[in-house]
Amino acid sequence: MITSPPALPPQSRTSLSVLGAFGFLVALVLGLWYAGTSGTTGPDAVLYSVFDRAEGLARQWAIVIDFAGEPVGAVVVFLALGLACLLFRRPRTAILMVVSCGVTIALTTGLKPLTGRLIHGEFLSFPSGHTAFLVTVAAVTGLLVIDVRGLGPRAGAWVLAGLVVLAGLAMGWSQVVLRAHYPTDVLAGLGVALAVLPPTGRLIDRLTTP
Repeated sequence: MITSPPALPPQSRTSLSVLGAFGFLVALVLGLWYAGTSGTTGPDAVLYSVFDRAEGLARQWAIVIDFAGEPVGAVVVFLALGLACLLFRRPRTAILMVVSCGVTIALTTGLKPLTGRLIHGEFLSFPSGHTAFLVTVAAVTGLLVIDVRGLGPRAGAWVLAGLVVLAGLAMGWSQVVLRAHYPTDVLAGLGVALAVLPPTGRLIDRLTTP
C-alpha cells in the first residue's frame, strides 16, 4: 500500500463532490438534448455569434491551446504534471491524474458515437475530449496545490474552481473559434471531466490505503 497524502485532500472533498454532481447533470442533460443532431441552434447559435472565427494572432493562440489536447501536446502536459506530483511526493495524486485522464478520454471517445452529434456534417463532436482532458489536468493540479500548500476548504474551493473555469474557458474558446466543436460540446466535455474525478479519487484512496 502507498503511504502518502490522499489523492483527494479531505478539505476539498465537499467542493469537488459539488462540482462533480454539477458536471454529471450538465453532461447528461446536454447529451440527451443534442443526441443525433447537427448544426447550430439555441445556445450554440447565440454563442457562435459572440465568438467569431479567430484570425491572426488570436488564431495562433487558439492553435497553441488546442495543441495541449492533441496527442503530442497532451503527453507533454501529462508528463509535466506527473513529474510535479512525484517531486512533491504525492504518488496518489499522480495515480489520480493517470486514471482520471484515462477514464475521461475513454468516456468522451465512447460517448461520441452514442450521441451521434455531427459537426461539418461528418465529424462526431459531442462531447469535447480536448476540453475534458485539460479540465481534468487543471482539477488535479488544483488538488496538488491545495494539498501541498495546506489550503483550507474555502481557499481550496476557490483554487479548484478557478483552475477548472480557466482551463474550460481557454480550451473551450479555442475549440469554438477554430470551429472544432459546438459550444455545448465544450460544456459537456467540462461536465464529463468533473463527474469523473470524485469517484475516481475516492476509489484510489480506498484501494491504496493501508
